[in-house]
Amino acid sequence: MVSVSTDDNAPVGLRHWLILATVQITTLTFGMTITAANVVLPQLKGAMSATPDQIAWVVTFNLVATAIATPLTGWLAQTLGWRNLLFVSITGFTIFSGLCGLATSLESLVFFRVGQGAFGAPLLPLGQGMILATFPRRLHPMALMIWGIGGVIGPVMGPILGGIIAEATDWRWVFFMIVPLGIICFFVAAISVGNQEKGTARKFDFTGFIALALAVGAAQLVLDRGQRLDWFESPEIIIETCIMLVSFYIFIVHSFTSENPFLNLRLFLDRNFALGCLMAFAMGWLSYTPIVLFPPLLQELRGYPDSLVGYLIAARGFGNWLSFLIVVQFTRLAPRSALAVGLACQAIAGWQMGQLSINLTEFDVFWTNLLHGFGFGLAYTPMAFLAFSTLTAKDMVEGSGIFNLLRHFGSSVFISISVAILIETAAWNYSDMAPVTSPFNELLRFPDIIGEWMSGETLDFFALSKEIFRQAQMIGYLNAFHLFGLAAAVSTPVCFLFRDPKKA
Repeated sequence: MVSVSTDDNAPVGLRHWLILATVQITTLTFGMTITAANVVLPQLKGAMSATPDQIAWVVTFNLVATAIATPLTGWLAQTLGWRNLLFVSITGFTIFSGLCGLATSLESLVFFRVGQGAFGAPLLPLGQGMILATFPRRLHPMALMIWGIGGVIGPVMGPILGGIIAEATDWRWVFFMIVPLGIICFFVAAISVGNQEKGTARKFDFTGFIALALAVGAAQLVLDRGQRLDWFESPEIIIETCIMLVSFYIFIVHSFTSENPFLNLRLFLDRNFALGCLMAFAMGWLSYTPIVLFPPLLQELRGYPDSLVGYLIAARGFGNWLSFLIVVQFTRLAPRSALAVGLACQAIAGWQMGQLSINLTEFDVFWTNLLHGFGFGLAYTPMAFLAFSTLTAKDMVEGSGIFNLLRHFGSSVFISISVAILIETAAWNYSDMAPVTSPFNELLRFPDIIGEWMSGETLDFFALSKEIFRQAQMIGYLNAFHLFGLAAAVSTPVCFLFRDPKKA
């Protein structure tokens, strides 16, 4: 059994490294699930007869379920203990992954993805909290970096294996491949993790949890369905917005007046933790947006096969790997500067993605995703280090739950906003350009002007309209990438508001 280490000079033994290895394996499996599913979104759209905004639910509802369940990690860890919670989480996550592969409709797939996200939610915050609570503070940057390697291997392997498997068979096997990995995680956890913190939980706050779940769920529904239902012209969106506002108000008031609130908002009195949670929300914006946008762009507008898309998206993970060469030393030397440089790299990557054209090459996709991954890897370790640098050891797991709640919710929010911008701006541009294809357009009478669109004496209106649609879609993607780069650029100055841990 490993007790929570409060001594910065405490020795590190075999059990410390076994816990770190267990956390790495579970994080790898969770990461593979997220990125592998994104690669097969175009296949899913065809198989489920879904529109782009509907198929995005497969990602966003998984993330919002993860966000809602994540704050339960602290209470569940204190009630069940580390090992029992890992058992329950891994078992449920594995079962729902298999059920995703058996889904026969969009509704059932989204439901199973919600279950997958809810059961998988504790894996990241519990793992991060276990590492921070077990290792001495002097080893936190190194331990987080080593844990990050496992977190990067999953996102790298996910799109590669997912693309190969989806192209060789179909999308169902992308989910089935998670099942044996989940079984391995179960047995590794059984031999390395004890039931630390078991029986130390305070009374569970059902009011706070239900209010938070309703607020987050309603907010996600507004963002996911708003564009399709014309926003506040729809009674459904108005009702969901009212539920969100009322639930959030109840959650805040109840949290400040209850003796045992669901989330300990007093943690936000710690300046570094409060800023860290703000940055976690911002980093959530930047986590998955390119991974969600690039697969349909490459497959539908450029005709790339699943396997090639997987290799190109995996460049993000290779960028993460490169960041590990300097992130520990940079974080120890100047964590705020390391975080700022990482965000700046992501801002540059987003800006360059926004400069692409319909004739983009594999190299264009590879190097922009590589830079994004490098920046994300360079920013995550100092962000987590700064956020938890001034928290007490007993608050690490609960703090990690709040931290990851905001990160996952930020991801789901920004994906929904990006997809809405893609659809809206693509529609606007198509409506602006489509009148050109009218047979009453006098310019279309001159072959020297319209060139290859003439087939003998007949204008190929269908081909011309299809090309205009492709160009309009591409403009929608570019607008979403520009928003991504802007979000990273705006977040960069916040890095220097953190208190330097060496002076705290």
